[in-house]
Amino acid sequence: MQTNRSDRLCLPRIFQPLLKLLLAVCLVSLNVCLVEAQTYTGMLTWHNDLARTGQNLQETILNPTNVNSTTFGKLFSFPVDGQIFGQPLYVNSVVIPGKGTFNVVYVTTENDSVFAFDADGVVTSALWSDSFIDPGKGITPIPCADTESNPCPFDSVIGITGTPVIDPTSGTMYLVAATKENGKYVQRLHALDITSGAEKFGGPVVIKASVKGTGAGNKGGLVSFSPLHENQRPGLLLLHGVVYLGWASFGDVAPFHGWVLGYGAASLHQTALFNSTPNGSDGGVWQSGGGLTADPAGHIYLQTGNGTFDVNRGGSDYGDSFLKFSPTLVLLDYFTPDDQYNLNKSDIDLGSGVGLLLPTQQGKFPNEIVSAGKQGLIYVVNRSDMGKYNPKTNHVIQTVQGSTNGYWSSGAYWNSTVYYSGRKDFLSQYTLTNGLLSTIPVYQAPEKFLAGSTPAISANGSTNGIVWTIERPAMVKGIFPPEILHAYDATKVSVELYNTSQAGTRDVLGPGITFSVPTIMNGKVYVGTGSELDVLGLLPSQ
Repeated sequence: MQTNRSDRLCLPRIFQPLLKLLLAVCLVSLNVCLVEAQTYTGMLTWHNDLARTGQNLQETILNPTNVNSTTFGKLFSFPVDGQIFGQPLYVNSVVIPGKGTFNVVYVTTENDSVFAFDADGVVTSALWSDSFIDPGKGITPIPCADTESNPCPFDSVIGITGTPVIDPTSGTMYLVAATKENGKYVQRLHALDITSGAEKFGGPVVIKASVKGTGAGNKGGLVSFSPLHENQRPGLLLLHGVVYLGWASFGDVAPFHGWVLGYGAASLHQTALFNSTPNGSDGGVWQSGGGLTADPAGHIYLQTGNGTFDVNRGGSDYGDSFLKFSPTLVLLDYFTPDDQYNLNKSDIDLGSGVGLLLPTQQGKFPNEIVSAGKQGLIYVVNRSDMGKYNPKTNHVIQTVQGSTNGYWSSGAYWNSTVYYSGRKDFLSQYTLTNGLLSTIPVYQAPEKFLAGSTPAISANGSTNGIVWTIERPAMVKGIFPPEILHAYDATKVSVELYNTSQAGTRDVLGPGITFSVPTIMNGKVYVGTGSELDVLGLLPSQ
Protein backbone atom coordinates (compact mmCIF):
# COMPACT_ATOMS: atom_id res chain seq x y z
CA MET A 1 0.00 0.00 0.00
CA GLN A 2 1.36 3.47 -0.90
CA THR A 3 1.73 5.78 2.08
CA ASN A 4 2.24 9.51 2.36
CA ARG A 5 5.25 11.07 4.07
CA SER A 6 3.47 11.69 7.38
CA ASP A 7 2.49 8.03 7.62
CA ARG A 8 6.06 6.95 7.04
CA LEU A 9 7.19 9.30 9.80
CA CYS A 10 4.61 7.68 12.09
CA LEU A 11 2.98 11.01 12.94
CA PRO A 12 -0.61 11.01 14.24
CA ARG A 13 -3.11 12.09 11.58
CA ILE A 14 -4.01 15.17 13.62
CA PHE A 15 -0.52 16.61 12.99
CA GLN A 16 -0.57 16.05 9.24
CA PRO A 17 -2.13 19.47 8.34
CA LEU A 18 0.47 21.19 10.51
CA LEU A 19 3.24 19.27 8.77
CA LYS A 20 1.91 20.26 5.34
CA LEU A 21 1.85 23.91 6.44
CA LEU A 22 5.44 23.70 7.67
CA LEU A 23 6.52 22.09 4.39
CA ALA A 24 4.80 24.86 2.42
CA VAL A 25 6.56 27.53 4.51
CA CYS A 26 9.89 25.80 3.88
CA LEU A 27 9.25 25.70 0.14
CA VAL A 28 8.34 29.40 0.10
CA SER A 29 11.49 30.20 2.07
CA LEU A 30 13.55 28.11 -0.32
CA ASN A 31 12.10 29.97 -3.29
CA VAL A 32 12.89 33.29 -1.66
CA CYS A 33 16.46 32.15 -1.09
CA LEU A 34 16.71 31.02 -4.68
CA VAL A 35 15.52 34.42 -5.89
CA GLU A 36 17.99 36.21 -3.64
CA ALA A 37 20.80 33.96 -4.83
CA GLN A 38 20.05 34.51 -8.52
CA THR A 39 23.05 35.48 -10.59
CA TYR A 40 22.05 37.62 -13.54
CA THR A 41 23.67 37.30 -16.96
CA GLY A 42 23.84 39.62 -19.94
CA MET A 43 25.81 42.71 -20.96
CA LEU A 44 26.51 44.06 -17.49
CA THR A 45 29.43 46.40 -18.13
CA TRP A 46 31.03 48.49 -20.87
CA HIS A 47 32.40 46.30 -23.70
CA ASN A 48 31.08 43.16 -22.01
CA ASP A 49 34.00 42.11 -19.80
CA LEU A 50 36.67 43.52 -17.50
CA ALA A 51 39.35 42.96 -20.16
CA ARG A 52 37.25 45.30 -22.36
CA THR A 53 37.48 42.94 -25.35
CA GLY A 54 34.01 43.90 -26.63
CA GLN A 55 33.22 40.30 -27.56
CA ASN A 56 29.98 38.44 -26.87
CA LEU A 57 30.83 34.80 -27.57
CA GLN A 58 27.34 33.46 -26.90
CA GLU A 59 25.48 34.91 -29.88
CA THR A 60 23.79 31.91 -31.50
CA ILE A 61 21.18 33.70 -33.61
CA LEU A 62 23.02 36.30 -35.69
CA ASN A 63 25.67 35.14 -38.15
CA PRO A 64 27.35 36.35 -41.37
CA THR A 65 24.72 34.56 -43.44
CA ASN A 66 21.55 36.12 -42.01
CA VAL A 67 22.85 39.63 -41.30
CA ASN A 68 22.01 41.40 -44.56
CA SER A 69 19.53 44.04 -45.68
CA THR A 70 17.00 41.42 -46.80
CA THR A 71 16.68 39.51 -43.55
CA PHE A 72 18.03 41.95 -40.94
CA GLY A 73 16.94 45.48 -40.03
CA LYS A 74 15.36 47.87 -37.57
CA LEU A 75 12.60 46.27 -35.48
CA PHE A 76 11.48 49.01 -33.09
CA SER A 77 12.61 52.04 -31.09
CA PHE A 78 12.09 53.44 -27.62
CA PRO A 79 12.03 57.25 -27.36
CA VAL A 80 13.92 58.78 -24.44
CA ASP A 81 14.31 62.28 -23.02
CA GLY A 82 17.94 63.00 -23.94
CA GLN A 83 21.18 61.79 -25.44
CA ILE A 84 22.28 58.23 -24.59
CA PHE A 85 26.04 58.52 -24.09
CA GLY A 86 26.52 55.28 -22.15
CA GLN A 87 26.46 51.85 -23.79
CA PRO A 88 23.08 50.08 -23.35
CA LEU A 89 23.24 47.32 -20.74
CA TYR A 90 21.23 44.08 -20.95
CA VAL A 91 20.08 41.59 -18.31
CA ASN A 92 18.38 38.25 -18.94
CA SER A 93 15.21 37.14 -17.13
CA VAL A 94 14.51 40.00 -14.72
CA VAL A 95 11.35 39.75 -12.62
CA ILE A 96 9.67 43.17 -12.75
CA PRO A 97 7.21 43.42 -9.83
CA GLY A 98 3.61 43.32 -11.00
CA LYS A 99 4.56 42.97 -14.68
CA GLY A 100 6.33 39.66 -15.20
CA THR A 101 9.72 38.34 -16.28
CA PHE A 102 11.58 40.12 -19.07
CA ASN A 103 14.89 40.40 -20.79
CA VAL A 104 15.63 44.03 -19.96
CA VAL A 105 17.77 46.66 -21.67
CA TYR A 106 18.82 49.67 -19.58
CA VAL A 107 19.80 53.11 -20.85
CA THR A 108 20.66 56.42 -19.21
CA THR A 109 20.38 59.94 -20.60
CA GLU A 110 22.00 63.33 -20.29
CA ASN A 111 18.66 64.53 -18.91
CA ASP A 112 19.45 62.55 -15.73
CA SER A 113 17.02 59.72 -16.49
CA VAL A 114 17.26 55.91 -16.37
CA PHE A 115 14.98 53.67 -18.43
CA ALA A 116 14.36 49.92 -18.23
CA PHE A 117 12.81 48.57 -21.44
CA ASP A 118 11.54 45.19 -22.56
CA ALA A 119 14.48 44.11 -24.69
CA ASP A 120 12.18 42.07 -26.94
CA GLY A 121 9.75 44.92 -27.55
CA VAL A 122 6.56 43.13 -26.45
CA VAL A 123 5.92 45.89 -23.90
CA THR A 124 6.33 49.17 -25.76
CA SER A 125 6.60 51.54 -22.80
CA ALA A 126 9.24 51.62 -20.08
CA LEU A 127 9.03 48.83 -17.51
CA TRP A 128 10.25 51.44 -15.05
CA SER A 129 12.10 54.74 -15.19
CA ASP A 130 13.83 57.10 -12.79
CA SER A 131 14.52 60.80 -12.99
CA PHE A 132 17.00 62.58 -10.77
CA ILE A 133 15.83 66.10 -11.54
CA ASP A 134 12.96 68.28 -10.32
CA PRO A 135 12.91 71.58 -12.25
CA GLY A 136 10.08 72.89 -10.09
CA LYS A 137 12.45 72.72 -7.13
CA GLY A 138 15.42 74.11 -9.04
CA ILE A 139 17.08 70.72 -9.71
CA THR A 140 18.16 70.28 -13.34
CA PRO A 141 20.94 68.66 -15.34
CA ILE A 142 24.06 70.83 -15.51
CA PRO A 143 23.73 73.26 -18.44
CA CYS A 144 26.67 72.65 -20.73
CA ALA A 145 27.15 76.41 -21.03
CA ASP A 146 28.01 76.52 -17.32
CA THR A 147 31.15 74.47 -17.96
CA GLU A 148 32.36 77.03 -20.56
CA SER A 149 33.17 74.11 -22.86
CA ASN A 150 33.34 75.27 -26.48
CA PRO A 151 32.19 73.52 -28.53
CA CYS A 152 29.96 71.63 -26.16
CA PRO A 153 29.98 67.87 -26.89
CA PHE A 154 26.59 67.53 -25.23
CA ASP A 155 23.12 68.53 -26.35
CA SER A 156 22.94 71.55 -24.02
CA VAL A 157 22.79 69.56 -20.73
CA ILE A 158 24.97 67.13 -18.77
CA GLY A 159 23.44 64.40 -16.65
CA ILE A 160 24.49 60.73 -16.79
CA THR A 161 27.45 60.22 -19.10
CA GLY A 162 29.58 57.21 -18.13
CA THR A 163 28.22 53.71 -18.81
CA PRO A 164 26.76 52.23 -15.60
CA VAL A 165 27.73 48.82 -14.26
CA ILE A 166 25.44 46.07 -12.96
CA ASP A 167 26.24 43.69 -10.10
CA PRO A 168 24.91 40.27 -11.21
CA THR A 169 24.65 38.86 -7.68
CA SER A 170 22.75 41.67 -5.97
CA GLY A 171 20.83 42.92 -9.01
CA THR A 172 22.13 46.46 -8.54
CA MET A 173 22.95 49.11 -11.14
CA TYR A 174 25.55 51.74 -10.23
CA LEU A 175 25.72 55.10 -12.02
CA VAL A 176 26.77 58.72 -11.52
CA ALA A 177 24.31 61.57 -12.11
CA ALA A 178 25.31 65.23 -12.30
CA THR A 179 22.84 67.99 -11.36
CA LYS A 180 22.59 71.71 -10.80
CA GLU A 181 20.61 72.44 -7.66
CA ASN A 182 19.64 76.07 -7.11
CA GLY A 183 22.99 77.28 -8.30
CA LYS A 184 25.12 74.53 -6.78
CA TYR A 185 26.67 71.64 -8.75
CA VAL A 186 26.45 68.10 -7.43
CA GLN A 187 27.47 64.62 -8.59
CA ARG A 188 26.03 61.56 -6.87
CA LEU A 189 26.65 57.82 -6.98
CA HIS A 190 23.36 55.91 -7.23
CA ALA A 191 22.77 52.21 -6.55
CA LEU A 192 19.46 51.12 -8.12
CA ASP A 193 17.49 47.91 -7.88
CA ILE A 194 17.37 46.61 -11.47
CA THR A 195 13.84 45.25 -10.93
CA SER A 196 12.27 48.54 -9.86
CA GLY A 197 14.73 51.44 -9.97
CA ALA A 198 14.53 51.89 -6.20
CA GLU A 199 17.59 53.28 -4.44
CA LYS A 200 19.60 50.74 -2.43
CA PHE A 201 22.20 50.72 0.35
CA GLY A 202 21.19 54.14 1.66
CA GLY A 203 22.04 55.82 -1.63
CA PRO A 204 22.57 58.05 -3.36
CA VAL A 205 25.76 59.53 -1.94
CA VAL A 206 27.31 62.89 -2.85
CA ILE A 207 30.75 62.51 -4.43
CA LYS A 208 33.46 64.40 -2.59
CA ALA A 209 37.23 64.00 -2.58
CA SER A 210 40.42 65.91 -1.88
CA VAL A 211 44.17 65.31 -1.88
CA LYS A 212 47.14 67.31 -0.67
CA GLY A 213 48.80 69.16 -3.52
CA THR A 214 49.74 72.41 -5.14
CA GLY A 215 48.02 71.62 -8.43
CA ALA A 216 45.49 73.61 -10.43
CA GLY A 217 42.59 74.91 -8.38
CA ASN A 218 44.13 74.07 -5.02
CA LYS A 219 43.14 76.02 -1.94
CA GLY A 220 45.62 76.08 0.90
CA GLY A 221 47.52 73.09 -0.46
CA LEU A 222 44.40 71.00 -0.94
CA VAL A 223 43.09 69.91 -4.36
CA SER A 224 39.37 69.15 -4.19
CA PHE A 225 37.02 67.38 -6.56
CA SER A 226 34.99 69.88 -8.61
CA PRO A 227 31.53 68.63 -9.66
CA LEU A 228 31.36 71.39 -12.30
CA HIS A 229 34.72 70.78 -13.95
CA GLU A 230 35.02 66.98 -13.65
CA ASN A 231 33.38 64.84 -16.35
CA GLN A 232 32.48 61.30 -15.29
CA ARG A 233 33.20 59.96 -18.79
CA PRO A 234 34.65 56.41 -18.50
CA GLY A 235 32.44 53.40 -17.90
CA LEU A 236 32.22 52.23 -14.31
CA LEU A 237 34.18 49.19 -13.06
CA LEU A 238 32.86 46.72 -10.47
CA LEU A 239 35.61 44.57 -8.99
CA HIS A 240 35.57 42.44 -5.84
CA GLY A 241 32.86 44.44 -4.11
CA VAL A 242 34.14 47.89 -5.04
CA VAL A 243 32.76 50.27 -7.68
CA TYR A 244 35.47 52.37 -9.36
CA LEU A 245 34.70 55.70 -11.06
CA GLY A 246 36.88 57.92 -13.24
CA TRP A 247 36.77 61.58 -14.30
CA ALA A 248 38.32 63.92 -16.83
CA SER A 249 37.10 67.32 -18.05
CA PHE A 250 34.40 69.09 -20.02
CA GLY A 251 36.25 70.28 -23.12
CA ASP A 252 39.60 70.75 -21.32
CA VAL A 253 38.24 73.68 -19.31
CA ALA A 254 40.56 74.24 -16.33
CA PRO A 255 40.99 73.58 -13.53
CA PHE A 256 40.60 69.81 -13.69
CA HIS A 257 42.49 66.62 -12.88
CA GLY A 258 42.19 62.93 -13.49
CA TRP A 259 40.34 61.39 -10.56
CA VAL A 260 39.62 57.74 -9.73
CA LEU A 261 37.49 56.90 -6.70
CA GLY A 262 36.44 53.55 -5.24
CA TYR A 263 33.20 53.00 -3.32
CA GLY A 264 32.05 49.91 -1.45
CA ALA A 265 29.32 48.29 -3.54
CA ALA A 266 27.22 47.40 -0.50
CA SER A 267 28.08 50.38 1.72
CA LEU A 268 28.57 53.22 -0.81
CA HIS A 269 31.41 54.39 1.43
CA GLN A 270 34.49 55.77 -0.30
CA THR A 271 37.29 53.22 0.03
CA ALA A 272 40.02 54.37 -2.38
CA LEU A 273 41.21 57.55 -4.09
CA PHE A 274 43.72 58.59 -6.76
CA ASN A 275 44.47 61.95 -8.38
CA SER A 276 46.69 61.85 -11.48
CA THR A 277 48.13 65.37 -11.15
CA PRO A 278 47.96 66.58 -7.53
CA ASN A 279 50.83 69.05 -8.09
CA GLY A 280 50.01 69.84 -11.73
CA SER A 281 46.98 69.94 -13.97
CA ASP A 282 44.89 67.91 -16.42
CA GLY A 283 45.79 64.22 -16.88
CA GLY A 284 42.12 63.32 -17.27
CA VAL A 285 40.78 59.76 -17.21
CA TRP A 286 38.26 59.73 -20.07
CA GLN A 287 39.25 56.97 -22.54
CA SER A 288 36.56 57.98 -25.05
CA GLY A 289 33.97 56.61 -22.65
CA GLY A 290 35.63 53.22 -22.20
CA GLY A 291 35.59 51.58 -18.80
CA LEU A 292 38.52 51.04 -16.47
CA THR A 293 40.17 47.65 -17.07
CA ALA A 294 40.98 44.83 -14.63
CA ASP A 295 42.98 41.62 -14.91
CA PRO A 296 42.27 38.22 -13.26
CA ALA A 297 44.63 39.06 -10.40
CA GLY A 298 42.57 42.13 -9.50
CA HIS A 299 44.90 44.81 -10.85
CA ILE A 300 43.26 47.90 -12.35
CA TYR A 301 44.51 49.68 -15.49
CA LEU A 302 43.78 53.06 -17.07
CA GLN A 303 45.31 55.61 -19.43
CA THR A 304 45.52 59.33 -18.70
CA GLY A 305 45.22 62.20 -21.16
CA ASN A 306 47.59 65.09 -21.70
CA GLY A 307 48.75 66.81 -18.55
CA THR A 308 51.65 67.39 -16.22
CA PHE A 309 54.25 64.61 -16.07
CA ASP A 310 57.09 65.00 -13.57
CA VAL A 311 57.69 61.54 -12.14
CA ASN A 312 61.12 61.50 -13.81
CA ARG A 313 61.99 64.51 -11.65
CA GLY A 314 60.73 63.02 -8.43
CA GLY A 315 57.18 64.33 -8.79
CA SER A 316 53.80 62.61 -8.57
CA ASP A 317 52.01 63.75 -11.75
CA TYR A 318 51.17 61.20 -14.45
CA GLY A 319 49.89 62.88 -17.60
CA ASP A 320 49.85 60.73 -20.78
CA SER A 321 50.55 57.45 -19.01
CA PHE A 322 49.47 53.83 -18.73
CA LEU A 323 48.85 53.20 -15.01
CA LYS A 324 48.52 49.95 -13.04
CA PHE A 325 46.93 49.89 -9.58
CA SER A 326 46.19 47.64 -6.67
CA PRO A 327 42.51 47.34 -5.62
CA THR A 328 43.15 50.11 -3.07
CA LEU A 329 44.42 52.37 -5.90
CA VAL A 330 48.05 52.16 -4.86
CA LEU A 331 50.05 52.81 -8.03
CA LEU A 332 52.11 49.71 -8.84
CA ASP A 333 53.63 50.41 -12.25
CA TYR A 334 53.37 52.72 -15.24
CA PHE A 335 54.48 53.47 -18.79
CA THR A 336 54.89 56.97 -20.24
CA PRO A 337 56.01 57.57 -23.86
CA ASP A 338 59.39 59.21 -24.44
CA ASP A 339 57.71 62.10 -26.31
CA GLN A 340 55.27 62.93 -23.52
CA TYR A 341 56.36 66.58 -23.51
CA ASN A 342 55.21 67.00 -27.11
CA LEU A 343 52.04 64.99 -26.51
CA ASN A 344 51.09 67.30 -23.66
CA LYS A 345 52.07 70.48 -25.47
CA SER A 346 49.96 69.62 -28.53
CA ASP A 347 46.96 68.06 -26.73
CA ILE A 348 47.70 64.63 -28.22
CA ASP A 349 46.17 62.47 -25.49
CA LEU A 350 47.66 59.06 -24.90
CA GLY A 351 44.51 58.18 -22.95
CA SER A 352 41.88 58.65 -25.66
CA GLY A 353 41.18 54.91 -25.60
CA VAL A 354 40.91 51.95 -23.27
CA GLY A 355 43.61 49.47 -22.31
CA LEU A 356 42.57 46.20 -23.97
CA LEU A 357 43.82 43.15 -22.03
CA LEU A 358 44.83 40.30 -24.28
CA PRO A 359 44.45 36.64 -23.33
CA THR A 360 47.64 34.93 -22.17
CA GLN A 361 50.10 34.98 -25.06
CA GLN A 362 52.51 32.23 -26.14
CA GLY A 363 55.45 34.55 -26.81
CA LYS A 364 58.06 36.02 -24.52
CA PHE A 365 55.53 38.25 -22.76
CA PRO A 366 52.38 36.36 -21.70
CA ASN A 367 50.63 39.33 -20.03
CA GLU A 368 49.93 42.20 -22.40
CA ILE A 369 47.78 45.31 -22.60
CA VAL A 370 47.12 47.18 -25.87
CA SER A 371 45.97 50.77 -26.32
CA ALA A 372 46.16 53.62 -28.83
CA GLY A 373 45.78 57.39 -28.50
CA LYS A 374 45.49 60.53 -30.57
CA GLN A 375 49.04 60.13 -31.87
CA GLY A 376 47.94 57.06 -33.87
CA LEU A 377 50.44 54.63 -32.36
CA ILE A 378 49.19 51.29 -31.07
CA TYR A 379 51.21 50.32 -27.98
CA VAL A 380 51.64 46.71 -26.85
CA VAL A 381 52.78 46.92 -23.22
CA ASN A 382 54.00 44.23 -20.82
CA ARG A 383 51.62 44.25 -17.86
CA SER A 384 54.24 42.53 -15.69
CA ASP A 385 56.87 45.24 -16.34
CA MET A 386 55.29 48.25 -18.00
CA GLY A 387 58.51 50.11 -18.84
CA LYS A 388 58.06 53.35 -16.90
CA TYR A 389 59.67 56.40 -18.60
CA ASN A 390 62.86 56.75 -20.59
CA PRO A 391 63.47 60.02 -22.49
CA LYS A 392 65.45 58.23 -25.22
CA THR A 393 63.34 55.15 -25.98
CA ASN A 394 60.10 53.37 -25.13
CA HIS A 395 60.53 50.17 -23.14
CA VAL A 396 57.45 48.44 -24.53
CA ILE A 397 56.90 45.19 -26.38
CA GLN A 398 55.83 46.82 -29.64
CA THR A 399 54.56 49.99 -31.25
CA VAL A 400 52.56 49.84 -34.47
CA GLN A 401 51.80 52.90 -36.57
CA GLY A 402 48.04 52.80 -36.94
CA SER A 403 45.76 55.60 -38.05
CA THR A 404 47.68 58.71 -39.08
CA ASN A 405 44.75 60.78 -37.79
CA GLY A 406 44.79 59.17 -34.37
CA TYR A 407 42.24 57.32 -32.25
CA TRP A 408 39.32 58.74 -30.29
CA SER A 409 38.16 55.17 -29.69
CA SER A 410 39.14 51.76 -28.34
CA GLY A 411 39.96 48.39 -29.85
CA ALA A 412 38.22 45.02 -29.73
CA TYR A 413 39.56 41.46 -29.68
CA TRP A 414 38.41 38.10 -31.09
CA ASN A 415 40.20 34.93 -32.23
CA SER A 416 43.77 36.26 -32.09
CA THR A 417 42.67 39.38 -33.93
CA VAL A 418 42.57 43.03 -32.82
CA TYR A 419 40.28 45.59 -34.47
CA TYR A 420 40.74 49.38 -34.45
CA SER A 421 38.85 52.21 -36.14
CA GLY A 422 40.80 55.46 -36.37
CA ARG A 423 39.62 58.98 -36.97
CA LYS A 424 39.07 59.70 -40.70
CA ASP A 425 40.25 56.18 -41.35
CA PHE A 426 39.14 52.62 -42.09
CA LEU A 427 38.18 49.94 -39.59
CA SER A 428 41.40 47.87 -39.54
CA GLN A 429 42.05 44.24 -38.66
CA TYR A 430 45.40 43.18 -37.14
CA THR A 431 46.49 39.62 -36.51
CA LEU A 432 48.13 38.65 -33.22
CA THR A 433 50.91 36.03 -33.24
CA ASN A 434 52.98 35.14 -30.17
CA GLY A 435 52.05 38.43 -28.56
CA LEU A 436 52.93 40.63 -31.55
CA LEU A 437 50.53 42.50 -33.82
CA SER A 438 50.90 42.49 -37.56
CA THR A 439 52.70 45.70 -38.45
CA ILE A 440 50.04 46.61 -41.02
CA PRO A 441 46.34 45.71 -41.17
CA VAL A 442 45.60 42.39 -42.87
CA TYR A 443 42.19 43.73 -43.91
CA GLN A 444 40.42 47.08 -43.85
CA ALA A 445 36.75 47.99 -44.19
CA PRO A 446 35.72 49.68 -47.45
CA GLU A 447 34.76 53.09 -45.99
CA LYS A 448 36.37 55.68 -43.72
CA PHE A 449 34.64 56.96 -40.59
CA LEU A 450 34.95 60.65 -39.81
CA ALA A 451 35.19 60.25 -36.03
CA GLY A 452 36.38 56.65 -35.86
CA SER A 453 34.46 54.15 -33.79
CA THR A 454 34.78 51.53 -31.04
CA PRO A 455 33.86 48.11 -32.48
CA ALA A 456 31.99 45.31 -30.73
CA ILE A 457 32.03 41.62 -31.62
CA SER A 458 29.31 38.98 -31.71
CA ALA A 459 30.23 35.34 -32.24
CA ASN A 460 29.28 31.80 -31.33
CA GLY A 461 32.54 30.93 -29.63
CA SER A 462 35.21 30.91 -32.34
CA THR A 463 32.72 30.90 -35.23
CA ASN A 464 30.25 33.27 -36.92
CA GLY A 465 32.13 36.38 -35.86
CA ILE A 466 30.67 39.76 -36.79
CA VAL A 467 32.26 43.17 -36.12
CA TRP A 468 29.66 45.82 -35.35
CA THR A 469 30.50 49.49 -35.29
CA ILE A 470 28.67 52.82 -35.37
CA GLU A 471 29.46 55.64 -37.75
CA ARG A 472 28.70 59.18 -36.65
CA PRO A 473 28.42 61.39 -39.75
CA ALA A 474 29.50 65.03 -39.77
CA MET A 475 27.21 67.73 -38.46
CA VAL A 476 24.87 69.43 -40.90
CA LYS A 477 23.88 72.97 -39.83
CA GLY A 478 24.72 72.17 -36.22
CA ILE A 479 22.75 68.92 -36.13
CA PHE A 480 24.08 65.36 -36.22
CA PRO A 481 22.46 63.22 -38.95
CA PRO A 482 21.32 59.69 -38.09
CA GLU A 483 23.92 57.23 -36.90
CA ILE A 484 24.85 54.39 -39.26
CA LEU A 485 25.31 50.87 -37.89
CA HIS A 486 27.75 48.72 -39.86
CA ALA A 487 28.34 44.95 -39.69
CA TYR A 488 31.46 43.27 -41.11
CA ASP A 489 32.69 39.71 -41.39
CA ALA A 490 35.07 39.37 -38.43
CA THR A 491 37.39 37.07 -40.37
CA LYS A 492 37.73 39.62 -43.17
CA VAL A 493 36.46 43.13 -42.41
CA SER A 494 36.83 44.15 -46.03
CA VAL A 495 33.53 42.27 -46.45
CA GLU A 496 30.63 44.42 -45.26
CA LEU A 497 27.55 42.38 -44.41
CA TYR A 498 25.10 45.19 -43.70
CA ASN A 499 24.61 48.83 -42.83
CA THR A 500 21.53 50.84 -41.95
CA SER A 501 21.71 52.89 -45.17
CA GLN A 502 21.10 49.92 -47.46
CA ALA A 503 17.31 49.67 -47.11
CA GLY A 504 16.23 53.23 -47.84
CA THR A 505 14.44 54.79 -44.88
CA ARG A 506 13.42 51.49 -43.28
CA ASP A 507 16.39 51.26 -40.89
CA VAL A 508 17.14 54.93 -40.22
CA LEU A 509 18.48 55.40 -36.68
CA GLY A 510 18.30 58.33 -34.30
CA PRO A 511 20.75 61.27 -34.42
CA GLY A 512 24.43 60.58 -33.94
CA ILE A 513 26.26 60.93 -30.64
CA THR A 514 29.90 60.75 -29.63
CA PHE A 515 31.59 57.43 -28.85
CA SER A 516 28.46 55.28 -29.26
CA VAL A 517 29.02 51.52 -28.80
CA PRO A 518 26.40 48.91 -29.81
CA THR A 519 25.24 46.07 -27.58
CA ILE A 520 24.57 42.70 -29.23
CA MET A 521 22.58 40.12 -27.26
CA ASN A 522 20.22 37.26 -28.07
CA GLY A 523 19.79 38.04 -31.75
CA LYS A 524 19.31 41.79 -31.39
CA VAL A 525 21.51 44.87 -31.64
CA TYR A 526 20.85 47.84 -29.34
CA VAL A 527 22.04 51.29 -30.40
CA GLY A 528 21.86 54.40 -28.24
CA THR A 529 21.34 57.66 -30.12
CA GLY A 530 20.62 61.31 -29.46
CA SER A 531 16.90 60.78 -28.92
CA GLU A 532 15.99 57.07 -28.85
CA LEU A 533 17.14 53.52 -28.28
CA ASP A 534 17.02 51.67 -31.60
CA VAL A 535 16.70 47.89 -31.77
CA LEU A 536 17.67 45.81 -34.80
CA GLY A 537 17.37 42.12 -35.49
CA LEU A 538 16.10 39.48 -37.90
CA LEU A 539 13.03 40.80 -39.71
CA PRO A 540 9.71 38.96 -39.40
CA SER A 541 9.10 36.48 -42.23
CA GLN A 542 7.13 38.01 -45.08
